[in-house]
Amino acid sequence: MPTDMSDLGRFSDVSLLILLSLASGPKHGYAMIEDIEQFSGTLFEPGTLYGALMRLEKKGWIAALPAEDRRHPYRLTAEGAIALERQLATMRQIVTVGAERLSLA
Repeated sequence: MPTDMSDLGRFSDVSLLILLSLASGPKHGYAMIEDIEQFSGTLFEPGTLYGALMRLEKKGWIAALPAEDRRHPYRLTAEGAIALERQLATMRQIVTVGAERLSLA
């Protein structure tokens, strides 16, 4: 039975992981990178993270807070929380279908 599942890769939807990180409270970029790595095992380069932050801010799903020293924190907006909940509901449905189909196999 194979145990190496590295071909499946890590979960790496940057936007979803950022929203999930910010759901526990405001964070600056480096804190998000650390949090995301801790809960998902996925490590992003700063360029990947900051590009996604700009897209999420443009959609109104996150908002920049006043800078603290050289750190620029962000927070989840109400619209971002709705988007996150909808995505999590879809993921729950996928997990349910997957579990059901595996039990039939």
